[in-house]
Amino acid sequence: MIAYINGKLVIKEPTHVIIDVNGIGYHINISLYTYGAIPETENYKLYTYLHVKEDSHTLFGFHTTSERAMFLALISISGVGPTTGLMVQSSLNPAELQRAIMQEDVNTIKSVKGIGAKTAQRIILELKDKIGKAGIEIDPADLALKNNNTIREEALSALQTLGINKSAAERSVDFILKNTGTEITLEELIKRALKST
Repeated sequence: MIAYINGKLVIKEPTHVIIDVNGIGYHINISLYTYGAIPETENYKLYTYLHVKEDSHTLFGFHTTSERAMFLALISISGVGPTTGLMVQSSLNPAELQRAIMQEDVNTIKSVKGIGAKTAQRIILELKDKIGKAGIEIDPADLALKNNNTIREEALSALQTLGINKSAAERSVDFILKNTGTEITLEELIKRALKST
């Protein structure tokens, strides 16, 4: 397994980054939590997981080892693949996800796009005893505010990448921005839009 990648941060998008290591650009899928936690820096180290299928090898990246541990725990659950695992971590930050699991809050987990009641119950049942073990713990990150035009475009791009219809994404994002003004992070904007579309 590729444990981490350390190199020049070439592209940073809400759904992925490209890191250049000795002239090779690695495309790495990330969660919104990781996106918000990545500092504005030239070089960056991202903890990774390589998902291998017959027709593809996909890299997933995480700001912390504990976020990666939670991702691995999520995808070990029947019915939760890497894309769904990343969607969970994009919709709920580590503290929210852990709180929902520990408090057996099915509705919060079910609010994630693509997660039904049965899968939410499985996540709680299978992960409740793992919280605090296997390196899964809360890592707070400082999330910087961006101006509304940039934040709107990045949110729309991320939502469309996640499979949301463009017009539905625009309606949702514009409604949220109108009601919150500039006091919202990109991560929070996308999370709210995912819940309302």
